Order: sequence, then structure tokens, then C-alpha cells
Amino acid sequence: MIPQGQSSSLERLHNVEQRIVRVVELSGAVMEELGNSQGPRAEAVAAHCREFMLYMKEIQTTLREEIKSACEYRPFEKCDYSARIANEICCKKLEYVIEKMDAMQLNMEQSSNGV
Repeated sequence: MIPQGQSSSLERLHNVEQRIVRVVELSGAVMEELGNSQGPRAEAVAAHCREFMLYMKEIQTTLREEIKSACEYRPFEKCDYSARIANEICCKKLEYVIEKMDAMQLNMEQSSNGV
């Protein structure tokens, strides 16, 4: 199983999806063994069942962790609204300062031309 900190939620859910596909394949393999004309091989059925149960446990654990994580989600916990507003205010202030400096430069040019 992949450690929680090393993959995103989507990657973990993708891995669950792959495990589910493998579980269905194992179920099919057991059904083939049970339908074998010579009779099922007990060791093959047992191996498939062990692997099936291992994957089911991993699926259950991962889904439980993902559900728990989703329930703990707080949409405004990492809100950057105040930072964005502060940034926009700074930009407006800079635009105002540039406008005033341009006006001052224009006044200086006009007064130097008039002298």
C-alpha cells in the first residue's frame, strides 16, 4: 500500500480502482477453477482467495481513509481571499503613484519648456 503523504487523493483512488479490477479478475479466476472439468485445484483457489482478501482489506482501508479525509475538509481553511485583496490594493496604489509621477514629470517638462 502507498503511504498517505506520498500521493494525492486522486492517485490513491486510482490505485483503489486498479485493485478493484484485480479483485474482479481474481473472482473470474476462481470461477474458472471451480468450472474446470478436472475439478478445481485447491491450492490455486486458496491462493486466489488469499490475494482477493488482501486486496479487499487494502481497498477498504484506503476508502475509509479517503472518506475520513473528505469529512475533515474545510473549504475556507486555506482561503487566500485576504491576500488577494491586499495584492489588488497594492496594485491600485502603485497605479495611482505611477499616474501621479507621470503627471509630475509632465508638469516639470512643461515648466522647463516655458522658462
